[in-house]
Amino acid sequence: MTLEPLTAISPIDGRYHKKTVSLSPYFSEYALFKYRVLVEVKYFISLVKTGLTPLKKFPVKHFSTLEKIAADFSLEDAKKIKEIEKITNHDVKAVEYFLKEIFAANGLSAYSEFIHFGLTSQDINNTAIPLSFKDALEKEYQPALKKITGSLNALAREWKDIPMLARTHGQPASPTRLGKEILVFTERLDKQLKSLRQIPNAAKFGGATGNFNAHHVAFPGTDWMRFADKFVNQTLGLERSRYTTQIEHYDQLAAQLDALKRINTILIDLCRDIWTYISMDYFKQKTIKNEVGSSAMPHKVNPIDFENAEGNLGIANAGYEHLSAKLPVSRLQRDLTDSTVLRNLGVPVAHTLIAFDSILKGLNKLIVNESVIHRDLESHWLVIAEAIQTVLRREGYEKPYELLKDLTRNHQQVGKQEIHAFIDGLKITAKVKKELKSITPFNYTGVF
Repeated sequence: MTLEPLTAISPIDGRYHKKTVSLSPYFSEYALFKYRVLVEVKYFISLVKTGLTPLKKFPVKHFSTLEKIAADFSLEDAKKIKEIEKITNHDVKAVEYFLKEIFAANGLSAYSEFIHFGLTSQDINNTAIPLSFKDALEKEYQPALKKITGSLNALAREWKDIPMLARTHGQPASPTRLGKEILVFTERLDKQLKSLRQIPNAAKFGGATGNFNAHHVAFPGTDWMRFADKFVNQTLGLERSRYTTQIEHYDQLAAQLDALKRINTILIDLCRDIWTYISMDYFKQKTIKNEVGSSAMPHKVNPIDFENAEGNLGIANAGYEHLSAKLPVSRLQRDLTDSTVLRNLGVPVAHTLIAFDSILKGLNKLIVNESVIHRDLESHWLVIAEAIQTVLRREGYEKPYELLKDLTRNHQQVGKQEIHAFIDGLKITAKVKKELKSITPFNYTGVF
């Protein structure tokens, strides 16, 4: 059976393929080969620039030839490497042989042994993967998240003056404004995105066990630490981990994954709140002709976008959790568990983008049902008890909290009439009575 969206095992490559295909240039097998080739090419050029004696005669005009190999790396190139891998049974070595063939075709065979010179496979993997991850976050993830925060900010502005009954522990509480409740989420997301950006994209680059053994024995006069710092930090735009085993210790990557998980957790909170508001009829949803909400009940318009998002965010977080817990742990100088796990790095990112798309779709469907929100406020005048007892405290009135407690907890209906009758019975000035009567569930919303 050929692989296509209908036959794919994973919904990432099946049902949701159109929503995740943009991640293919960063997390696919092709992408990993492309980034490996990019690192190998940049490493070779950097070696030439150090002035090592065997490379002094390298024709620098061919720098552009090498850079073009990386820039124009094609699916056919990746297939060639896979064919070589069938023989080598080692994917990074296959990349080295692929480049040596290109060197030979360009009359550069005399320099081909400086491809992958002194390196272990993890010097390539532990630079190629963080580089691809960095690019994916910057070019795909962050723009997608910004669409959500942009939509939320627009809704917050549109709804900023709509008073709404708040609920704490599910019970009626001091009123708020709908726009402010949306801003709660934009602020949380903005802060976590800022934290994510501050985490370095760490990379390992130091030879077999991190000490430049091979480099030093071949060219003891070269400052390989300085070379590697410059190569990783400046040429690749990552941050080199100075003391490592054979592999990157992944602490910074784990921090990035934990940050992504926190952002998803905030969005799960958003999805559940919006879902609840829809169930309370605070929101209606725009309908689309011919769409079906239920196979049995024609009237239903389900909050499926927020449910879909919540489910995918949960799957993503399970992936982030395992990756961040497993990757920093490796036996002695290395084992291979990180290798197979890292191949799944794009999986939780894909589920995250599926969720982002659903959230954006759901937000664009929302219609505020102000009549229901208004009715809910009108039915709960007791929520201004806090306001009344606070003003009475200001005036030095004795035990105002206890008075309001007796009024609001006697299981009787407490509406505007009952509140005003209570105020009239207080021994306070007419001015304060007028002030208290001006407070309603609709204007007792504070400031934001």
